Amino acid sequence: MKLTRILRLAIFIYALLHFFTYFYPSEPLAYVQALSGMVLLVLSAIRLGIKRFKLPLFLFSTGITTLLLSGAPLLPGLSDGLRQMSSIIGLLIMVPIIGRVLHEEPYIEEIIGLAHRLLDTSRKFYFGMISFTHVISYFLLFGSIPLMYQFADDILKHQRGEAWENFKSTALLRAFALSTLWVISSPSFTFAVEALDASLWHTILQGFVVTVIAIILAVIFASFTEKRYGMDFTAEIKSEIDEVVRVSSDHKHQVHSSVEFAILFISLFGSIFLFYALTGIQLMVLIPLIIMGWTSVYYFVKKRPGKLVTETKQYYLEGLINQGYQFSVLISAGVMIYGLNQTGFGESVINGIYHIQEVIPFVNILYFLPLIVIFLGFMGLGPLTVMVLVTGILDSISLPYPPELVVLAITSGSAISILLSPLIMPVIVLSGTNGLSGYKNGIKFNLKYAVVFYVMVQGYIQWVV
Repeated sequence: MKLTRILRLAIFIYALLHFFTYFYPSEPLAYVQALSGMVLLVLSAIRLGIKRFKLPLFLFSTGITTLLLSGAPLLPGLSDGLRQMSSIIGLLIMVPIIGRVLHEEPYIEEIIGLAHRLLDTSRKFYFGMISFTHVISYFLLFGSIPLMYQFADDILKHQRGEAWENFKSTALLRAFALSTLWVISSPSFTFAVEALDASLWHTILQGFVVTVIAIILAVIFASFTEKRYGMDFTAEIKSEIDEVVRVSSDHKHQVHSSVEFAILFISLFGSIFLFYALTGIQLMVLIPLIIMGWTSVYYFVKKRPGKLVTETKQYYLEGLINQGYQFSVLISAGVMIYGLNQTGFGESVINGIYHIQEVIPFVNILYFLPLIVIFLGFMGLGPLTVMVLVTGILDSISLPYPPELVVLAITSGSAISILLSPLIMPVIVLSGTNGLSGYKNGIKFNLKYAVVFYVMVQGYIQWVV
């Protein structure tokens, strides 16, 4: 119990000092932050055990080894490495708070009840599931997958079998995967934009356009899948939705909840864009601060300040400690990235790819970046960890391509790894929800779609290059 309290405090101090030293730089406080990161690693390893701590241990030991081999001073290098990922940890601490606001009212149920006439065919319903899961992922990240699966399952409660599971599961997984291309609250996307110094507006617009086309592609694939199973989903969907509408609340209440949800969405992300344009504060620092202020305003407008205190206390006691492993992976990855950057490893990799390009002139690094991300995803590294590793290395290298295209290449690989890899959290969460294997939810249901998606994105990237 005492270990848990110290670990929780170490996480809190690490994040707090990140924000404080951003506005008021202090070398002594930077060392205190690094020390708290080291305490976080050690206590997480003790709490979880070495068997469950293999990935952070591997990353950290690799980082220390490369630091020693590079000849860089060990303690200053270790301090810098421990603080390398502090901005992304600060973001990860604050993003789950948005989900707590979303659960305050039955927004999703009311919106579905209001929009039932737009969901009365299989294509419309599939498009609606993708679109709404996409929006919810702004608030809940991959937590949107089990949440939306439950709502889809409640609506289609009488429909069972592999065909229906394919219908529901591919919509949700594809929706979340595509959110990594442009959703600003996605830590992997935001980190890539910041690390590669890409234009936020250009990158979001580019990712949004690609996402719209990919959603249309997903609906087309779903139609072919429906025909392949020899089923007509539309008649069953109409019947199920009619039953849902009969027991839903009145139209006025549905409109009120839908408008309130729209205001929440616009106010949160509108505030991020506005303050980013006005202040120039780094996105990874600005987003957590906006979330903190936005959440406080919500509870005060709702006249629930006591609930704000309760939720904050509960999140401190339970939410932080549950993220200890993820934070350990990121801190360890930061040490590894810092060590690799001292050895020139990134330049060696890029030079190797350039050598291949000399042999095969039409091949460039932008073909390979998504494949590297996918490969690491099948090794069990989640999208965020992979993004940290890849962009952390690319950050030290000057590439002859617009950074926005580099971000798209990497995030497209991240999206594909989410679609396919049975070893990373989105597919694991989905499998735990629908009871199907990771292989079936990932590779079997999405392989063809992923291949076409890769070709489509690369077609755009190579055309621009």
